[in-house]
Amino acid sequence: MNMKKRLCLFRMLEVHAHTESCRAARFINGGRAILTGSPDCLILATDVETGSTIARLDDAHEAAINRLINLTESTVASGDDEGCIKVWDIRERSCCNSFNAHEDYISDITFVSDAMKLLATSGDGTLSVCNLRRNKVQAQSEFSEDELLSVVLMKNGRKVVCGSQTGIILLYSWGCFKDCSDRFTDLSSNSIDAMLKLDEDRIITGSENRIINLVGILPNRVIQPIAEHSEYPVECLAFSHDRKFLGSISHDQMLKLWDLDNILQGSGNTQSNEAGAVDSDDDAMDLDDDPSKNSKGNKRKNANNGNALGGSNNFFSDL
Repeated sequence: MNMKKRLCLFRMLEVHAHTESCRAARFINGGRAILTGSPDCLILATDVETGSTIARLDDAHEAAINRLINLTESTVASGDDEGCIKVWDIRERSCCNSFNAHEDYISDITFVSDAMKLLATSGDGTLSVCNLRRNKVQAQSEFSEDELLSVVLMKNGRKVVCGSQTGIILLYSWGCFKDCSDRFTDLSSNSIDAMLKLDEDRIITGSENRIINLVGILPNRVIQPIAEHSEYPVECLAFSHDRKFLGSISHDQMLKLWDLDNILQGSGNTQSNEAGAVDSDDDAMDLDDDPSKNSKGNKRKNANNGNALGGSNNFFSDL
């Protein structure tokens, strides 16, 4: 692809943070620190300039950690291979919420700040809603007969969009999570491993077939292919801090950056709203307060789906 700008990246620091593979990473504190999770069950915050440890959570989970997301300036959520989600107070180095939400690995988590809820997808084929105020799994979808691998909130908080192992995109209406309200089947027959919200009407998807697509939601349509990463599945997508570049990673051990201004020219203007407003009234959640567990999915992803790039929040400001 012809890019308008050429970027040169140089390795500035190498830190051996974990005894096993690094499955999840998030830039935090304005990019001055990085938070990592690993199968060694350790969550570590490292200063990116010095390589020194800022914060350390030993035995954070009983199973391998494969997901990390930023919540507030002082909290972060993690997910593991056995379906457990935990919320951590970084200042206190303590767990403030714990949810046994799923029976298989946590594939993706999205934070709904207005409602103080976590949306999580899992290899057991379900979508869960974790209420941070009540510290309980407030709702859970029926088993979809397919692993759910990615989740984003769209349409100003009215729709939850999930990517699946078979390439189908499932849409759930907020407050009605038992069954999906719509299914988009025309994208690909390959798994949708990563989804990134561009604006309230469009997402960027990364798939097992190596293709990165721009996809419209309601109306559901493939707007245009964006790029082909390599001969391996696209495992993660993220924006640069100024949203001018799209980053993608795969099993080729390469980070690729795509010029969004060039790619999206003529496809419509982007919006900067990352999460739509959601009614925080718990009565809007017309689902079981004590959802039953569902059967596990038939297939399990061998590759992890932890984000390698993330937004920045002012963590550790009080440390």
